[in-house]
Parts: sequence; C-alpha cells; structure tokens
Amino acid sequence: MKSRLFLFCMMALLPVWGCSDILTEEVPEFRKITADETVAVLPENGSFYLPFSVEDSNYDFNYDVLSDDCQVELRLLAGKTPDFYTLTSIVKGDSSGRYIATITDNGKELLYSESAKLAFILKDPQGKESILLSNIFTVESESAHRGEVVVRTGLPVVSISTKDGRDIVSKEDYLEAVIKIRGVDPYEDMDSTVCQVRGRGNTTWYWPKKPYLIKLDKKASVLGMPKHKRWILLANFMDRTMMRNILAYKVASMTSLAWTPRSVPVEVVLNGKHQGSYLLIEQIRVDKERVNITEMLPADISEETINGGYLLESDFHFDNAIQWMDRHGRCNQFADGIPFGIKYPDEEDITSEQVEWIKKYIEEVASALYGEGFANPSDGYSKYMDVQSFADYWIIFELMGNHELGNPGSVYMHKDRGGKLVAGPVWDFDWGSLSYNTSPQARHGLVNGSACWYSRLFEDPSFKSLVKERWMELKPLFNTIPSFIDEQETLLSASADLNFTMWDPSEDKSQNGGQIINGDENMNFHDAVRLLRQIYQERIKVIDQIVSVW
Repeated sequence: MKSRLFLFCMMALLPVWGCSDILTEEVPEFRKITADETVAVLPENGSFYLPFSVEDSNYDFNYDVLSDDCQVELRLLAGKTPDFYTLTSIVKGDSSGRYIATITDNGKELLYSESAKLAFILKDPQGKESILLSNIFTVESESAHRGEVVVRTGLPVVSISTKDGRDIVSKEDYLEAVIKIRGVDPYEDMDSTVCQVRGRGNTTWYWPKKPYLIKLDKKASVLGMPKHKRWILLANFMDRTMMRNILAYKVASMTSLAWTPRSVPVEVVLNGKHQGSYLLIEQIRVDKERVNITEMLPADISEETINGGYLLESDFHFDNAIQWMDRHGRCNQFADGIPFGIKYPDEEDITSEQVEWIKKYIEEVASALYGEGFANPSDGYSKYMDVQSFADYWIIFELMGNHELGNPGSVYMHKDRGGKLVAGPVWDFDWGSLSYNTSPQARHGLVNGSACWYSRLFEDPSFKSLVKERWMELKPLFNTIPSFIDEQETLLSASADLNFTMWDPSEDKSQNGGQIINGDENMNFHDAVRLLRQIYQERIKVIDQIVSVW
C-alpha cells in the first residue's frame, strides 16, 4: 500500500518536473525531506545555511553538489533552476539524518523573492529516477527582505537615508544622513557612509524635483572621481534630454580650461523612494583635484600673498555672502555694472583686507579693458587676464547656445597667487542651452557676441583672431560630439522612461511667465535628443561661417 501511495505521488509530480521515468518497484524507505527554515535571506554575493532532515536517517545518497551524480538540486515551484542563487554545498549535520545546505547569491540580481524547494532525485535498482520534494521555503535577497527600492536602468543607484527619515526642506540647514551607492560596471560600489545633506540651487530649488548638496563625513572617491567631501546631485528637472549639462562638460573638457567638473548620471533613492534620474557631479571648490589654486589663509595679507588664490562668481541672482557691483564693466542686463561674488575664500575665513584686494583687482581689470589703450599687450587687459581661457570659455557658451554669459549667471573666474584672472570653470547648462526657444538668434547668429566684457574684447582684432584660431583647432573635437550624444541616448534611455513617469519638464513654465524654457519639454525623450543633436550640428555651421571671415 505504501509503495502504491509513493508511486501515485511521483505521478502527480510528473507534469511539473517533466520526469520521463517513474519508479515501478519498491524504493528505499525515504519519503520526506524537511527544511528547517521558511525564509532564506541571502546577502549580496553571500550565503545562507539551510538545515534540513531526511526521514530515513540511514538513507545513503550523493550530496556532493560538484559531482555529476549529485542527487540533490534546488528548484523553483515551476520546476526551473534558480537564476539568481545556487546550491553550492551540502554537509552532514550534528546528528543522524541531519544536513546543512549552503545557498549562495550569484550577484546577478539585487531584488528577488522566490518560493523554492529541495529536489531529491531517487533511483531504483534499475537506475530509473523519480523526484521527491521538500517543503516550500522562500529565498530572498537581503535588499528585498529589507523592503528596499531597487532601480535597474543601467545607471549607478545613489541611496540616501536621512536621520529619522526627515524631509530635506532647506538650502541652509543640513540633515544628518547616510549615503550608499550601488555601482554598475565600470563603477564600484560605495559602502554606507555618514554624510550631511541639504537642498541647493536658485530657481531649481523651487521646482518639484529638488537638487541636493552632499557633504561626506570625510573625503572619499565617488564613482571613480577623485576624493572630496562635497558632491552635488543636479536634478535636471526641465531638461527632457537629461544631457545638456553632460554635453557642456564634455565640450569644456576638450578645451584648455584648467578644470571641468566630472560627473556621472545616476538614479537617486531618497528615504526609500525613487526620485528619478540625477547627475552626480563635483561641486566647484578650491582643491588640488578641482580648482587648483593656492589655498588662502587669514594671515595672507602681505603684498606677496594677498594676491591669490580667489574663486569668483558673476551671477545675476546676487546671492553670495560677499558680493558687489563692479561699475567699471559693462553687461547686457546691468546698466550700472557687473555683479561679482566671492566663492573662495569662504565667508568665515576671508579677511576684510583680502575682500578689498580682489575687489580692487576686478576694478583694475575692467578699467584696463574699457580704457583707451585696452588692446596694448603691455598695459591693456591682457596684463590682467589669461586671454586664451577667456577665448575658450566664450567658445563653450557660444557652441552650447547658452546666453548666461550675458546675464550673467553661474559665470566663474579664478585667480591664483602670482597669476592672472582665468576664466572657468563652466557650470549650469540645463537652462536654455541648445534651444532656439530661448535663444532664437542662435539659428543664424551669435548668442554671446555682446556678453559681459566680451563686447569689448571683440573690439580687439587680436582677440577675434585668437578666438578664430582656437575654434579651428577645437572644431575637429567638437565634431565628435554627435556620436557622444548617441552614446548618451543609449545610456540614459531606460532612466528617461522611469524619470518622466514621475516628472513633467513642461512645468518649468511656472518659472518663466507661463512659457516653457528649452522648447522640447513636451516631446518624448528620443525626439528631444534628435532636436538637441540637430541644433548642436547647426551651431557648428553657424559659428564656423561667422568666425571664418574674422
């Protein structure tokens, strides 16, 4: 009777497991396998030890999983072998009939939770096989067990957890947090790291998708970028292509500018909720790996030391802690001068003597630039300015169709000790770049021909000649950008699909008098990228035609 019951059970399992041979003779007295645990939680690339027992403690079977004749397998309910974890060993337990199976995560998947069984392959004396299954248990990845959000778009995933899950609501006040990054090839993971986080940005802070500033507890390399404490997550909320900033930094890296922020597109998960696609980027800071100029001390007030280094920003938002209007310069938007702010030294470190020195230096630059002998190589503007950096800086803004050089907005300069004023680095190109909507003049002409200081610079034939020379040198490199755009489109495609289910870039009209800004906000991702590529290629032709006759 027992034999018939066992045979009936084996036949009932046949449709599931696909066995072709059923035992027809009495099998050994072995009718039950019991796994001790109902849930096996696997750390990434780690293991779980699952005790189990067999009913007949004397039953002899091959449990060497490396053997071709091993009689134990791990199966899903549908009969398949698992894809994300493997049965890597079985050893005898501490008593008769007791064994321990080791199940190991293979690193292929971050999130899984599956029902599984141990499958025993039983053989009769004639070599025919049948299968006996254990009770059901669940195999879960550690991420799934913790209820983590796992995003898979091919981009690294930055997970930030604030203390007590508090919302980030301020641009001034930091919250304590922990950051963890799951890299994808070629980027390495970043283990949980203590940090502080706050909001950032001007207009962008008031859009639904928020940008953030991360300050690590100590310097660390992030996604292959040099060690530093401070990093920024740009939201790129209004940029349907998600790559305007990426392209600008790529173009800038081809020029002679001393440093251009490095960046990596990522997914952001904040307090367990996916926030969409972001650009993780180096913050503009004075550092040997970033803006590499002399680090000033409060004691540096002598004639030999007070002249550097300084990092300056010219920005119409006028929101730096130390700022002023230089009334010796000329700018499109400001009849009474150009706004300047000191980014370095920091407000709490800079002395009043240092503030007055750099303000006077900018005044001298502008006075020389707008003076009668401004083009004189000895006493004119070139005495104060690193001219090639200003030529390359203009080319980047012009090629990208970014009119912020004339507002001005996020226009940076720096001066090292004993050196001249140097243009750069570039920053913030998601607003209106490569857009005829924002800069219709870009279809046939220049966008920044009369930008701050540049309207005067272009009155000097030698400066125009230098710009032409630099353009001709750089154009072969710029011609490679359309292929780079194609690469970025492939890289960002899956991320865009998720991002734009959460965010609507056309909401940017709320910040622009009811008008959309870039002009592609209502397109789909791929159409927006095609338009971006088209405008970029047209910019090359337009600029080429203009500078060729200079």
